[in-house]
Amino acid sequence: MTRPPAICLMGPTASGKTGLAVELVERFPLDIISVDSALVYRGMDIGTAKPDAATLARAPHRLVDIRDPSEPYSAADFREDALREMADITANDRVPLLVGGTMLYYRALLEGLSELPAADPAVRERLAARAADRGWPALHAELARSDPEAAARIEPTDPQRIQRALEVLELSGRPLSELQRNERREPPPYRFLKIVVCPADRSELHRRIALRFDQMMAEGFEDEARALHARVDLSADLPAVRAVGYRQALAWLDGAYDRDTLREKVLAATRQLAKRQLTWLRREPEGLWYDSTAQASSRGVIDAIGKFLES
Repeated sequence: MTRPPAICLMGPTASGKTGLAVELVERFPLDIISVDSALVYRGMDIGTAKPDAATLARAPHRLVDIRDPSEPYSAADFREDALREMADITANDRVPLLVGGTMLYYRALLEGLSELPAADPAVRERLAARAADRGWPALHAELARSDPEAAARIEPTDPQRIQRALEVLELSGRPLSELQRNERREPPPYRFLKIVVCPADRSELHRRIALRFDQMMAEGFEDEARALHARVDLSADLPAVRAVGYRQALAWLDGAYDRDTLREKVLAATRQLAKRQLTWLRREPEGLWYDSTAQASSRGVIDAIGKFLES
């Protein structure tokens, strides 16, 4: 039996995915599923560049605003939810359009998930305390000695993944890379078209990142961050609180640095995120790359999707 089609529209942060996705939905029988670990949270709108009400009216996004920031949301949760939404879209004779830049979610969906130990708050607290004392790069160096394969895939500036790799090692006694390599994974029952959009010039991507931050501040990001900061039920280890932009804003509100430094911290963290996203995307097989600043790219994407849906 022929597998139904699905399309992945991938790219680093601030690369223009949302605008292109809206254009595609208005041309083809597509329904959008968000692939963004921050857009799942309610009340985190400005700092995530969440599509506004007018955009969502033109092109509804599934898996947006489905969790409170106090509720963790994992790659396994995403895979389960995304497969359910994809099945619903396909049953209505439409095609899933998966849009976003959370590469771990794409990996979970496209490759399946390893059976790894569940998160352990006590272990995570110990690791966080060690990181506070020694710094995450030191823990990354520790990981490199115990699991060099995993460390090679993880940036020294990526605390969430460093913590998880060390947590798995402590809980299972086996390296994360070994567990991932040995587990059988079930790919989803779809045939995928993978489209990657990104400015060809890295400086243009950095300019867009800076522009987005300044727009966020003008639109009220400080008030949004203050509302989260005032909540007593949000701890520093929650995924929502660790999201890029929010983590730095909450530290600023704690008095860690001044407003000018906040801007520098957010821009640096966002550029690092984009670098990690691009590293993952370059390893992604069968991805069709388009320069999101070139006028001809939109036509190229449209042509590629048209041919894919006809095949």
